[in-house]
Amino acid sequence: MQNNHSSHHGHDHGHDHDHDHDHDHETLSETELRVRAIESLLVEKGYVQPEALDELIETYETKVGPRNGARVVAKAWTDPEFRAWLLEDGTAAIASLGYTGRQGEHIMVVENTPQVHNMVVCTLCSCYPWPVLGLPPVWYKSSPYRARAVIDPRGVLKEFDVTLPEDVEITVWDSTAEMRYLVLPMRPEGTEDWSEEALADIVTRNSMIGTGVVVKPAQ
Repeated sequence: MQNNHSSHHGHDHGHDHDHDHDHDHETLSETELRVRAIESLLVEKGYVQPEALDELIETYETKVGPRNGARVVAKAWTDPEFRAWLLEDGTAAIASLGYTGRQGEHIMVVENTPQVHNMVVCTLCSCYPWPVLGLPPVWYKSSPYRARAVIDPRGVLKEFDVTLPEDVEITVWDSTAEMRYLVLPMRPEGTEDWSEEALADIVTRNSMIGTGVVVKPAQ
């Protein structure tokens, strides 16, 4: 069997001073420092419980943030012209829906097919397309995921309860400060007459990272 890791590195870290903070584990960006300061202050003053703050972050990680990406995917599934534009120039197509901002300057969209499954990792840090996916989940930033996604993507997928046929090639895309990736998952069968809104509801964050697939919910 061929090596399933197609390398798409192109890391040139350390030379792009605007993005150094994305890859330096000792320093935090201005935004991150500000967020931490506000968090500490809110908890200290008793305005917010740490548990409530955790819940807020969890909501942005798993629900609010990824809703943007889900709408991008649903539009691509229902609008062939948008899909073609998305695959050709992800940044512009995504921006046309109003999803722009820091961590989303350059987004490349890679499409899953019956032959190829795409998965995203950032081996040196946690580069992640915030405008479409919200905050990166804790596991995405963890060393085991970052190391193993490259060496054993099939094994990592199994841990996420995704088992692909042996003949499906797995391509691992390595995000950088210069380029982030968004996976366009396959549309599940039996959703041909679904509205864009209904389709967006079943698109998961993990399916847009490639650690999940979109399934039609059981009736």
